[in-house]
Amino acid sequence: LSSLWESEFKNVIINKYVKMNFLIIDGASDKICFFSHFNNNSYSKSFESSKNNYDKFSILLFDFLKQNCINLAKLTHLFVNQGPGSFSGIRTSIAVAKGLSITNKLSLYGFNSYDLKGMNYMNIILLYQKGHLTKKLIKPLYLS
Repeated sequence: LSSLWESEFKNVIINKYVKMNFLIIDGASDKICFFSHFNNNSYSKSFESSKNNYDKFSILLFDFLKQNCINLAKLTHLFVNQGPGSFSGIRTSIAVAKGLSITNKLSLYGFNSYDLKGMNYMNIILLYQKGHLTKKLIKPLYLS
C-alpha cells in the first residue's frame, strides 16, 4: 500500500511542477529504462540489459511510445544517460537519442548515472529546471 501511495504522490508532484512533455532514455545500468511524462501522465518501462535487447532497442522504444500513446512530435525534451555504465547500453542509448533529437527537433540533454538517486528520474528534471544540464553536450562515460 505504501508503494502505491508513493507512486500516486510522485504523480501529483510531477503533474504540479512539470508542464513539459519529455522522454528519458537510460541504458547505462543493468536495465534499459524508458520514462516519459506526456500530457500530464507519467509512463515507464524497463527491460533486461542484453545483447538481444540492444539489437532491438529502437523497437522496444517505439513499442513503449505506441503502447502509451506518446506522440514524438509533441515531445519537447529528450534526456539520455551518458554514464558511467554499460558500454553497449550507453552507445546504443546515445545513438538512438541523437537520431530522435535530430529527426524530431527535440532538445537533447545528457545526464550522469550519479544524478539518479534510487532510479528516480524526476531528479533529472529538477537538475534541468535548475540549469545544471548542458544541452547537446553528450560525453559518454564508460565503465572499464
